[in-house]
Amino acid sequence: MGKNTEEAISFLESKGFDVAIQDSVYTDTARMGIVLKQSPDPNSTVKVNRTIYITVNRKTLPLVDMPALEGKTLNFALYILGRSHLALGDTLFKPDFMKGSVLEQRFRGDRIGPGTKIPWGSRIDLVVGKGLDGELIPVPDLVGLTYADARVLLDSSGVGISLVVDPDVKDTANAFIYKQVPPKLNENKQPVFMQPGQIIDLWISVEQKLPVDSIP
Repeated sequence: MGKNTEEAISFLESKGFDVAIQDSVYTDTARMGIVLKQSPDPNSTVKVNRTIYITVNRKTLPLVDMPALEGKTLNFALYILGRSHLALGDTLFKPDFMKGSVLEQRFRGDRIGPGTKIPWGSRIDLVVGKGLDGELIPVPDLVGLTYADARVLLDSSGVGISLVVDPDVKDTANAFIYKQVPPKLNENKQPVFMQPGQIIDLWISVEQKLPVDSIP
């Protein structure tokens, strides 16, 4: 055990034994291509021509599945990486409402999806939300969007919503926004900014209406 596989086979055959590779496994605690285990055990008394079975450490890295880390807390993502025989690469922090959660998982610079086969021991870069404390968020133009689409834009920013619903609306998700306060631009046509936790007021209707400020 501990010898290079070819060297071990040559040695055993020179002593009159047949050799069979019983299993090829991988461990990162031993050199690639060496004998990890043999049967019968070393120093056992055996007859010449007996077959010696060996277990060897693979010469190439096995492939493992990339786990799903996005949306998990950083600590839990690190635990999953370890269980998946992967390592943490760079940790990049990005302003986002999901403070402490993994926003993206990347391998060799590119975003990687769960289930993708990658080599054992690969380093995975994580983009992690750092919160929005003190961050100013540009107010988006929501007029003309459905309420459901607006929620997608606003939910990740930490901005709250106050809804004014026209009497004829039965399905708020598919109703259209025709007015918002604050607007995207102020009276000087400059962008308006908000902080996380502030409220944006939205007016919704069954029909797409002209923006309130465009009505003569």
